[in-house]
Amino acid sequence: MLPAAELMDEIGYHSVEVWGGATFDVCLRFLDEDPWERLRRLRRSFRRTKLQMLLRGQNLVGYRHYADDVVQEFIKRAVAHGIDIIRIFDALNDPRNMETAMVSAKDEGAHVQAALCYTISPRHNLDYFVRLARTFKEMGADSLCIKDMAGLLLPAHSYALVRRLKEEVGLPVQLHCHYTSGMASMTYLKGIEAGADVVDTACAALALGASQPPTEAMVAALQGTPYDTGLDLQLLAGVSEHFKKVRARFDVPIVAAADVDTAVLRYQVPGGMISNLAAQLEEQGALHLLPQVLEEVPRVRADLGYPPLVTPSSQIVGAQAVANVLLGERYKVVSAELKNYLRGLYGRPPGEIHPELLQKVLGEEKPVEVRPADLIPPQLPGARQEAAGYITGEEDLLSYVLFPSVALNFFKRRRGLLPPMPRHVEPPQAQRPPAKEAAWGGKGLAIVDASLAWREGDVIVYPA
Repeated sequence: MLPAAELMDEIGYHSVEVWGGATFDVCLRFLDEDPWERLRRLRRSFRRTKLQMLLRGQNLVGYRHYADDVVQEFIKRAVAHGIDIIRIFDALNDPRNMETAMVSAKDEGAHVQAALCYTISPRHNLDYFVRLARTFKEMGADSLCIKDMAGLLLPAHSYALVRRLKEEVGLPVQLHCHYTSGMASMTYLKGIEAGADVVDTACAALALGASQPPTEAMVAALQGTPYDTGLDLQLLAGVSEHFKKVRARFDVPIVAAADVDTAVLRYQVPGGMISNLAAQLEEQGALHLLPQVLEEVPRVRADLGYPPLVTPSSQIVGAQAVANVLLGERYKVVSAELKNYLRGLYGRPPGEIHPELLQKVLGEEKPVEVRPADLIPPQLPGARQEAAGYITGEEDLLSYVLFPSVALNFFKRRRGLLPPMPRHVEPPQAQRPPAKEAAWGGKGLAIVDASLAWREGDVIVYPA
């Protein structure tokens, strides 16, 4: 990433998404890399461009809720190390799970972007999302993001939703769509015509498939229109050329990189989630059951009150669908995560949970009505004692709280107590393209480059 950062800093993106989501976990678990140091080095390279991150509300960058003291300290440190814009979402669109993060980000001086996790169900329509957006505005959001993680947002619906958000809520609107269904570029164009202020794209070498539309294509398509971005296609080409060379060093599956999967429109299963389901079944020698599992996913989702399929709800729904099919009986076995979901420990579902399922799993136990984090005592003091022999500062402490065993192994490798992971070969140096003869026109639509954080979801594919 770093060899291309200086060139990217010249382009004039609205922001570059470099951190958060699954990238934090990936650094520690697979790359033997301190995510905090990654952020510091990227911040030094991007001197003009705002840096953006994705935050899973009370889950931060993990897969469960953490105490308020952890949320507050994490956001304080993230902003101190260079994050300007924090996109905050909750898998259930439960505003209670976003409140502490939004207040903390505002207190630290960051731009607070509240995300609407877009999905389709009997509970989710335009009125639902407009009401949710109004709530986010009342909570102090500076802007809104329509987070279409499965590529479900139809172009016509994009126009209608963006228009109503602009007219009835009045905050800047950013579109984030994955290309899984093949519609994202069309969805962006209709959203732009309705007044969208910013769209998320990826450089061409890392675009399409489970990623975003290509930056170059959107810039070219808008050239000479009222929405002209003013970005330089020559500089953008240089970024893509660099990441083509980087990508060539990695075995990127075609299903993750370039495939269009229209099955997502039927099952509402993101591309990464399908890959995960297939992997689970293959481990059991039951890959032939994938069609039945895909049919079961919407049924489980309906039973659970139609949660959007995004981390961690996508994992909970997917794992249960696999278990139901493999065992030949629905809910014969349920995971601890599903039980906690039914208890209300992940938040308030959008719709009603099937009463028979509640009775079967919980019996006479009643789901909690309070904000789930209200039940979690402060975590930092205890964690500080547990990891005292390994942590070197508050950032290490936060890494440990979020991923205890993974972070502990990283700390041990850092001190030479465990062998280091194999290192990736160094990427090529970025080559500046020849200067072009004329600059593009005036400023119009803003662009976010999400190339450095390609996937947020169940399958993670990063260039380095």
